[in-house]
Amino acid sequence: MIKHNKAWQREQGLIEFSQQTLTPFWQSRNEGFIEGQQGKKLYWVSFTRPENTQAILLVNGRIESVYKYQELFWDLVEQGYDVYSYDHRGQGRSERCCADKQLGHVEHFDYYIKDLHHIVEAFDLSRYQKRFILAHSMGGAISIRYLQTHPDHQFDAIALSAPMIGIQMQWYLRPISGPLTKWMSSRSPNPTYAPGQKPYSNKPFETNDLTHSALRYQWFRGLYEQQPEIQLGGVSSHWVNQSLLAAKRCGQEAHKLNLPVLLMQASQDTIVDNAAQRRFINKLNKAKPNTAQLAVIEGARHELFFETDELRSQALAQCLTFFAQQS
Repeated sequence: MIKHNKAWQREQGLIEFSQQTLTPFWQSRNEGFIEGQQGKKLYWVSFTRPENTQAILLVNGRIESVYKYQELFWDLVEQGYDVYSYDHRGQGRSERCCADKQLGHVEHFDYYIKDLHHIVEAFDLSRYQKRFILAHSMGGAISIRYLQTHPDHQFDAIALSAPMIGIQMQWYLRPISGPLTKWMSSRSPNPTYAPGQKPYSNKPFETNDLTHSALRYQWFRGLYEQQPEIQLGGVSSHWVNQSLLAAKRCGQEAHKLNLPVLLMQASQDTIVDNAAQRRFINKLNKAKPNTAQLAVIEGARHELFFETDELRSQALAQCLTFFAQQS
């Protein structure tokens, strides 16, 4: 297994590292817009070096933007990978889906999947010897569904970070969540916030469910304050309904995956359903033995790559070791 790199132990000097290293690195990015499903403009970035022979496509989660992943992009590039990523429709710098630009909404979850297909086609990764996907949370569900519905894909393996194969909720809501959100979304001709959801707010670190790292949390919250155009609030009832259906299909069609899978699970996750992740891995290995690995990062919250140095380094080492095994 790849050892924890001393360079990854930078949490205490994160602000200095960001100013001295990440800022010039980020300014060196390739960037642009690709036309996604229904003509939606999708913002993309890449970091490439002529000598690199392997590429990683990073598919981020809900509410996120490529701007948030600067530190991870740096670490992957330093390991010799070309890195590509983009913002999903309705978030980041990509075209929004509603008049209320703070509302997290998608008409059909399949649009996310078709957007990913447009991205893959536009990037044309065929020149690389090896091609990998690294996907977080909602990006995990999108990537799984893409691979399940595009069996002729060109990827050699996928690493999943706390994937949205199920959404965390109270047990008594599980049987009625689908019909309830479908009914709620049908009540209004325009998308509306699901109960308890609201526009973007800078939640205090003390009550956050994402990470134990105060410094990394403050860094990306500060970024969102400096770049208000990438802010996104809560989700619509329709988004919840579509995402529940997509997460369910991830598990139902686990057997359709035809590449090695690493699933990194955050043991203290309160956002996605860890039990659903375990069922997914078991089902996949039953259909195709030794295809999938489950790596539990003990003590970690949902955002594995924004955790404390100790926890983040475990996730990064697991991911890089897994990709190296495919080479």
